[in-house]
Amino acid sequence: MTAQTIDRVALRQEAEAHLRALVGRDDARLRDDQWTAIEALVVDRRRALVVQRTGWGKSAVYFTATALLRARGAGPTVIISPLLALMRNQIEAAGRAGIKAVTINSTNLSDWDAIHADIESGQVDVLLVSPERLNNPGFRDQVMPRLAATTGLLVVDEAHCISDWGHDFRPDYRRIRTLLGELRAGIPVLATTATANARVTTDVAEQLAVGEAVGESVLVLRGSLDRESLHLGVVRLRTAEQRLAWLAEHVAQLPGSGIVYCLTVAATQEVAEHLRSAGLAVAAYSGQTDAEERQRLEGALARGEVKALIATSALGMGFDATLGFVINLGAPSSPVSYYQQVGRAGRGTESATVVLLPAVEDRDIWAYFASLAFPSEQLVRQTLAELDVSERPLSTPALETRVELNRNRLEMMLKVLDVDGAVRRVSGGWESTGQPWEHDTERYQRVEAARAAEQQAMVDYIATGECRMVYLRRQLDDDGATACGRCDNCGGISFTTDISEAALGRARDALQRPGVTIEPRKMWPTGLDRLGLSLKGKIDHVAAEGRAVARLTDLGHGQALRELFAAAVEQPSGVHDGEVPPGLARAMVEVLADWGVRPDAVAYLDSARRPQLTRSLADGVSRYLGVPIVARYSIADPQVAPGAGAMNSAQRVAAVSRRYRLDLAPAAEGVLAGGRVLLLDDQVVTGWSLTLAARELGAAGAAEVLPLTLAVQA
Repeated sequence: MTAQTIDRVALRQEAEAHLRALVGRDDARLRDDQWTAIEALVVDRRRALVVQRTGWGKSAVYFTATALLRARGAGPTVIISPLLALMRNQIEAAGRAGIKAVTINSTNLSDWDAIHADIESGQVDVLLVSPERLNNPGFRDQVMPRLAATTGLLVVDEAHCISDWGHDFRPDYRRIRTLLGELRAGIPVLATTATANARVTTDVAEQLAVGEAVGESVLVLRGSLDRESLHLGVVRLRTAEQRLAWLAEHVAQLPGSGIVYCLTVAATQEVAEHLRSAGLAVAAYSGQTDAEERQRLEGALARGEVKALIATSALGMGFDATLGFVINLGAPSSPVSYYQQVGRAGRGTESATVVLLPAVEDRDIWAYFASLAFPSEQLVRQTLAELDVSERPLSTPALETRVELNRNRLEMMLKVLDVDGAVRRVSGGWESTGQPWEHDTERYQRVEAARAAEQQAMVDYIATGECRMVYLRRQLDDDGATACGRCDNCGGISFTTDISEAALGRARDALQRPGVTIEPRKMWPTGLDRLGLSLKGKIDHVAAEGRAVARLTDLGHGQALRELFAAAVEQPSGVHDGEVPPGLARAMVEVLADWGVRPDAVAYLDSARRPQLTRSLADGVSRYLGVPIVARYSIADPQVAPGAGAMNSAQRVAAVSRRYRLDLAPAAEGVLAGGRVLLLDDQVVTGWSLTLAARELGAAGAAEVLPLTLAVQA
């Protein structure tokens, strides 16, 4: 069958019959732009990039194309999809059209053999895999070559993740280039996304062209990104308690069910708890939520069984439901990622409400996440050197003991190096390929500059007086838009800032209620023997469960703590040092009262940067409880910098072991033995300083050590 012999009119009719089965409507018809994409894939066997708004019907294109291709003897479609939630929705949608779709992922290991057998026997129409699966050694070496040889259509969903210019770049997506290069000639490829500006579109199109014959171009179908159902608005409130009270009073009035997005996991939990106390059926949802619970919550939201999920961006790409509203408590760091999040609303409805509640601390949170970007060239070189000299593959935990990076950043860096060809993932860990690697400093600087520009654009969105949809579309290079007539600046919707005194009082009480649990470390990190420490397995003299006033990211006391630890005064160290502020001192007293512990003594950790603050904290707690200060975990080696090794556990344990020693006061004798000791510090970052101090106090005779701090950094 050639493109010249196909009856395109008859083929479109056949395609629309599949579409009607897919959506369950007898009146369903393909739009011309949808048909253009399907025709390019099925008839012309081209590679295409579709950039269309959420709800346009991108999945209808690849499922309809799959049905047509399978009917003509093509192999199964492979869909590379970033999230399990998206995979579940796609499998359900395919089933409605009589298309058998299956997935291979980390949650169905026991089904893999049967799935592979079904694929080989031709019983599977669609295989969904995550990009991470592409570099699993077994999948990469055994399954992927067969897929490359038999695939009838390759689909890359959420394709903006391919580009490091995109708002949600994922290194694993870059491996798709390898698969593209191995495909047989004439195998169509479709990449789809709803959130790509011109720069990302160009980058993705160039990567899709890998392996294509000279002169073959990627078809780019880019449509209007207007979302005609969305009514956008910004509500500017000065304080955290005002924003929380506004949610408690106004979420119930919004149409249907929806999502309240927060920037941090801690905020999702705090907000969900308060809204439940206000009588709203809500639940917290984040990347830390158990996989089964996430699936249950997604279903509850889709069925309207909850008013809202209070979520991080983990509830994002691929979630498909009819939602009446999206609220952002805190602004995302770019208009592109904001557009992606608000795109969850208004699918299948004529009207949906979108509200942004910006906060002054948003920039601090953006800066924190930006600090987790690609590591410095020095750390990359150190990692490559460790792999070069190793005679066997090194696991990520093993590398952690040799390179000062936490596991997430180390894993991300290794994935990028894998894509660049400098390292290779094998059974047992990572090994060097021996290929030279160059740090693309200019590219990283360009990306960093682009991120800074995006953050400023988000600030400008909040302040703009022009049409909000026009502004967002322009940020995605969707120019030529006219005013939507629906947003608050166009007069299509308005939001009150009125809050009752009762709601404000309840929010204030909730936010001013101090107390966060500090979970104790119970096991030593692996590899300490390679750092000269004979520590492994369970920790002896484990600290008890502790308490802190608040997390630095919390809405209430978090603000005062952020100001305390960020405030610069005329100190050589450039940080604040002095007495514990009165408000935080009162909060500490409340934590102690709620905790109900009765210690026999106080100990505290010394600080090079804030010695007055930690001493003030110890003195104040000692006076309040009427118990003596019996020990100080003091700085023995000032050459070990504060925070040294904080990027991973093994390095941090080694650094703390060198830096500190336990000094006992004369009052310790007779009090410490068999006693309960309250161990004080200004903040918890990794928890290892408290762990090691507690271990030494236990070795000195303390029966129980109870950590207490002003802040928890995470």
